Amino acid sequence: MTRKILVLCTGNSCRSQIAEGYLRYFSQDKAEIYSAGVETHGVNPRAVETMKEDRIDISKHTSNHIDEYLNIDFDYVITVCDNAKERCPFFPTKAKKFHQNFPDPAKAQGSETEINAEFRRVREMIKDYCQKFVADNLFQPVGNGEEMSFK
Repeated sequence: MTRKILVLCTGNSCRSQIAEGYLRYFSQDKAEIYSAGVETHGVNPRAVETMKEDRIDISKHTSNHIDEYLNIDFDYVITVCDNAKERCPFFPTKAKKFHQNFPDPAKAQGSETEINAEFRRVREMIKDYCQKFVADNLFQPVGNGEEMSFK
């Protein structure tokens, strides 16, 4: 059974896009991953570049509004910022809800070097979260504990 996961953020431009990229990567296409915002701000070019540094291509992602997905029966909804959690619409679904507030790298200030460093820092936080989320919720150890298989 393919699980459906929605990652929700304020503008669906940075954090949710990064999380979508990593969830797709770590789930090995064994889950359908969606991302959306309570608003749409377009995919942030710095998020695309930061992910490209880690060999994950999110350049074809689009910024989607939560209303586009109201008819999908999600298994998991992950909010990646407090604003989205507070504004997340009620889903008439069995979806398990998860929340992790990540800093918004788009609000970083300073030199190009400092801003890029903040994008990388947040990317690594989201990467760690997504890897753990997939391991804890989509995969379970089989045999000697070294192999992973899909639940």
